Amino acid sequence: MILVEECKLFPHTLIFIIPSFLISLLRSFPPSLIPSFPEFRHGLRYCVRERYSARMFKPDPVPGETLARILELAQHTPSWCNCQPWQLVITCGEATERFRGAIYEHARSGAKPQPDFPFPSAYLGAYRERRKVCGVQLYQALGIGKDDRAAAAEQSLENFRLFGAPHVAIVTTDEALGVYGAIDCGLYVANFLLAARNFGVDTIAQAALASYPDFIRSFF
Repeated sequence: MILVEECKLFPHTLIFIIPSFLISLLRSFPPSLIPSFPEFRHGLRYCVRERYSARMFKPDPVPGETLARILELAQHTPSWCNCQPWQLVITCGEATERFRGAIYEHARSGAKPQPDFPFPSAYLGAYRERRKVCGVQLYQALGIGKDDRAAAAEQSLENFRLFGAPHVAIVTTDEALGVYGAIDCGLYVANFLLAARNFGVDTIAQAALASYPDFIRSFF
């Protein structure tokens, strides 16, 4: 994991999914502190059922001790040959604001998405219906009519404002690990989100930011 005011991603790093969440960590925690943390505040059933994708965040930072607990728990994610291929870049303070402003302007400029992993070519059948229901519920909650395309487009850009979250975590894997590294990272992201919910931290996994991996690699 890299905590940043400044950092660098290597050119052969794949960016495949990015969770935004409330994080503040201004110092490193020695490994000796980790074993003393309780593993669970809530049961698994609670975390799975109560986790949701937050699309508006308070500015309050998460205590560093809580973040360390989340990371320690998520690190137990199983992986192919125990490679543990996930790497995290977590922004803090001004680094978040610089990234938020830069990625928003890049997306607003009409830049063509070029994800490392292609987005779905189509949503068919049940997948289309589930996606539609999710979108309708979101826009209804925001008071956006189904024919108000301008408001819908503006709301879509909120992805690139990180929904107001003061920090972002970028999850990457080495290109040489291919699909297996990506699958392992998917498991890690799921466990990270559940671990965060366990400690009272709400999150959202944002595939939208992965539209611009080259920009993100260049930025960091």
